[in-house]
Amino acid sequence: MASSDGKLELRTLGNTGLKLSCVGFGASPLGNVFGPVSQDDADASVREAFRLGINFFDTSPYYGGTLSEKVLGKALKALGVPRNEYIVSTKCGRYAEGFDFSAERVTKSVDESLARLQLDYVDILQCHDIEFGSLDQIPALQKLKEAGKIRFIGITGLPLDIFTYVLDRVPPGAVDVILSYCHYSINDSTLDDLMPYLKSKGIGVISASPLAMGLLTESGPPEWHPASAELKSACQAAAAFCKEKGKNISKLAMQYSLSNKDISSVLVGMNSVRQVEENAAAAVELANAGKDEDTLLEVEAILKPRSYGDNWNKKNLDRMRCGGVNGWSTDNPLVFKAAKFAVNHFNKDMEKKLQLKKVIRAHGKMCSKMDFYLTLLASDENYYESHV
Repeated sequence: MASSDGKLELRTLGNTGLKLSCVGFGASPLGNVFGPVSQDDADASVREAFRLGINFFDTSPYYGGTLSEKVLGKALKALGVPRNEYIVSTKCGRYAEGFDFSAERVTKSVDESLARLQLDYVDILQCHDIEFGSLDQIPALQKLKEAGKIRFIGITGLPLDIFTYVLDRVPPGAVDVILSYCHYSINDSTLDDLMPYLKSKGIGVISASPLAMGLLTESGPPEWHPASAELKSACQAAAAFCKEKGKNISKLAMQYSLSNKDISSVLVGMNSVRQVEENAAAAVELANAGKDEDTLLEVEAILKPRSYGDNWNKKNLDRMRCGGVNGWSTDNPLVFKAAKFAVNHFNKDMEKKLQLKKVIRAHGKMCSKMDFYLTLLASDENYYESHV
């Protein structure tokens, strides 16, 4: 995935005309999400990324409670290059204090993000986790676009059906981009099923979490990861298999995601020069030598019988029941009222799916992970009917 001059391949993003580097710089780690990152380290990482041909940088006011935007803004300014040489995406609707997709908050959010990023405009503004929002903010985003504060509009979300739901209901051209995460990696490539639909609408596609939020690494996922013990074990076995063969499962996973040219950019979190160099090198190696098909087939054989699916959902409920998440007790009946709502309606009525946020808000502030877990509570209705 490199051009003849050694730079990373640029791919057109839907009908936007933007050309994104095939590897995107995920800036959530710059918000100290995975540990402290100094401004000097952030500056060095962004500088090296730009030198190697990474021109796409993604952030959000949610990451580190706005810290990611501030740190990225300083790092981009330190580059000292013309603004049109890099592409910046940020988000709206999700904040440290919770969700708010109202037109007033979205409008204010963009002004705040521009100030933190030290920019006059952002190339892409995405509604962050649209499954917890509504379509009411789309007119406000259009006004921001007309004002020149944003160039293109996107939506992000976990459940894939949220994209078809939104895109079928907004005016043509109202949404330019979707960002999906954890659905195009070695253990789950279901995003591919949506590609013909997205192509038919001229929607640009960005994929994040090629390492499945740490599952496809030698060190393994963080403790809070909602995957089942079975899936975690399978991923550990796959990582060990790769290591025995002198391979790295993270590079294999990165190259797997990069090999799909319908995905304009693969976003991966980075907070060090080493990480930047490794991710760029994976793309260059893929362009020069292609995928390691033999190893990939063997890893897929280990992982394919175990996708996210119900494993994630059952693990989520068990985890919530055993002491809660980030201090939320799972014995709280209000949490389970929201969960019950999700079970009854997620798979039956998409309109009610978008109302889940109102149930959550009605019962107070959710913790930072709870909204993510609730999103996953829908797939196995029979299981939840017997537990909630």
